[in-house]
Amino acid sequence: MTTTQFQVRKDQLDTTRTVQLPEAPLSDGQVRVRIEQFAYTSNNITYAAFGEAMDYWRFFPVLPQADDAPWGIIPVWGFGVVVETTCAGVAEGERLYGYWPMASDAVLQPVRVSPEGFFDGAPHRAALHPVYNHYLRCAVDPLHDPASEPLQALLRPLFLTAWLIDDFLADNAFFGTSQPGRRGAMLLSSASSKTAYATAAQLAHRPEVQVIGLTSVANVAFCQSLGVYSRVLTYDQLDALPIDTPCVYVDFAGNGALRKAIHSRFTALAYSCSIGGTHVDQLAGARDLPGPRPVLFFAPAQAKKRHADWGAAGFNERMARAWHAFTRQVSQPPAPWLVVQHHSGPEAVQAAHALVLGGRGDPRLGHMLSLSGGV
Repeated sequence: MTTTQFQVRKDQLDTTRTVQLPEAPLSDGQVRVRIEQFAYTSNNITYAAFGEAMDYWRFFPVLPQADDAPWGIIPVWGFGVVVETTCAGVAEGERLYGYWPMASDAVLQPVRVSPEGFFDGAPHRAALHPVYNHYLRCAVDPLHDPASEPLQALLRPLFLTAWLIDDFLADNAFFGTSQPGRRGAMLLSSASSKTAYATAAQLAHRPEVQVIGLTSVANVAFCQSLGVYSRVLTYDQLDALPIDTPCVYVDFAGNGALRKAIHSRFTALAYSCSIGGTHVDQLAGARDLPGPRPVLFFAPAQAKKRHADWGAAGFNERMARAWHAFTRQVSQPPAPWLVVQHHSGPEAVQAAHALVLGGRGDPRLGHMLSLSGGV
């Protein structure tokens, strides 16, 4: 038996290969999971773009290769089934939700096993953030619905990030941009991306702020149709806002030129929050910026804070309530925000990677991939 892996060059994300590796026998306490389907979005491109700085390449390391090229495996979120186990606490046939390699199979070493799930105790993941090492048993997961697994895989991790961004901004009183009689402006780049519009959907419930979506000309109509932005502007329309607008920049694009333009124009820019890098070919070019120093948002840090503030039960209850409200918005007929497209096999996965990396295609499409024939 073999395992299929989809690998990318860390220094050239458009260079990929599919590798077949022999399955290694399980050690005591391990499980082998067939990865049936996983989501692929601009969030995964962000994992790759920030792979070295944020340790994303370390989750599923590539064994040394003869050519010494810097190959890596992009992490993805999705569903798998235990097909072999030597762990007494995890049964064959269990369905799991979690963080996977772009591969047909994965070997995990369950620790801290509970009725809800377990953590991967592989030594190379010990120093990595536990939010990515946690695997949930679908049979008891309160957010799991077998009928809408693609929606969950595509939006759940993005939604959690978005929900935490909204909470982080509110927790910091929108950095002083909102005052009596004055609504602060939250400027969201890459407004058609799923994480951005999920964030906008949360911020839209905050009467003290206005949510300004920044996007390309091609995506203006889509962003307006979502109903979560107070206003949608193209990237070359920044001058439509007064230069003294009290604002926060929430940067999903990672476009250095755009970041510099925003920092240079808005004299009352209170905070610059860097989220991702959907404009992966334009990440550089934003040094010596006027105004506040951009700060990279790390969702697990805000999650840890809120677990301490609210307790695990309080955190989960708040998140679940917001999640169910969001998925109702996304699925609303007759014009749902998201239409799922399935891709199975190495060639189809490569095509989807190129499409998402290039930022091309219909923003309503959500890509579900499989290297195991699961979809």
